[in-house]
Amino acid sequence: MVAYTCKYCNKCFSHLSNFIKHERTYTGVKPYVCKYCNKCFSQLSSLKLHERTHTGVKPYTCKNCDKCFGNLSNCKKHELTHTGVKPYTCNYCDKCFNAKSNCKQHERTHTGKKPYTCKHCRKCFSHSSACKKHERIHTGVTPYTCKHCEVCFKQSSGWKRHERTHARVKSYTCKHCNMHFSDLSNCKRHERTHTGVKPYTCKYCKMCFGQSSDCKKHERTHTGEKPYTCKYCEKCFSQSTDCKKHERTHTGEKPFTCKYCKKCFSQSSHCKQHERTHEEFSLGSIVKSVYFDLAAKCLPRNLSQS
Repeated sequence: MVAYTCKYCNKCFSHLSNFIKHERTYTGVKPYVCKYCNKCFSQLSSLKLHERTHTGVKPYTCKNCDKCFGNLSNCKKHELTHTGVKPYTCNYCDKCFNAKSNCKQHERTHTGKKPYTCKHCRKCFSHSSACKKHERIHTGVTPYTCKHCEVCFKQSSGWKRHERTHARVKSYTCKHCNMHFSDLSNCKRHERTHTGVKPYTCKYCKMCFGQSSDCKKHERTHTGEKPYTCKYCEKCFSQSTDCKKHERTHTGEKPFTCKYCKKCFSQSSHCKQHERTHEEFSLGSIVKSVYFDLAAKCLPRNLSQS
């Protein structure tokens, strides 16, 4: 059988297709392009998996609960949750997992290993997905597009949450007040307003928070980290909202509109402050109107008595 040898590492292959795939790990060639967002891939299978994030196609179905998946490996991982089988054991604490990747991720909590590095700022991460999410802060790439209104998102979680606002599906119910939510994380976050539970603890001062995002924002006050960079002047910020506010000073964008006079503002707080001037003026007009009405009614009576 003809053997194909990689000219970079001398590894041999019996199939031409496998040989070509392997050499692309050295050359960086990515011949397959997504028709929705132009992202490139080195393998056709990776392209097909990616395009399903745009189309929503989920061809693999769990044989136990009919839940659907876009990826066969994710479907198989899910099916193990029904059987209870957890074949992968942590080498440090004997905790078991139903997926090898989850086990490896967990072991890094023991070792502190962070093998994934941001190519823009060299920050390191223990999870590949966390590194990719972080890199989008630098690139501004929004690979997830709503199929209803074409709004784009950096993260699949935000994209899925947004799409449920179109469907108006609210599958999750607060067990304290029966309020309904379209997203499980929002439901859990709401329930903490009832219970007062604060599961997220600052690793620097032990202050506790009800939301993971609030804890991360707080920790930056200790570290001084500023992961959000203005795409116009490269000024850095610790919070995404502050970065967006700053960028509007470059673009002149004013997305907040007064509901009374349609005047536009670059910040929500300025818009609300302006709207109060209408409300205060309206209230003052009402008080004056009531005063003069009462005065008009009382004046003839006083004159007749005199």
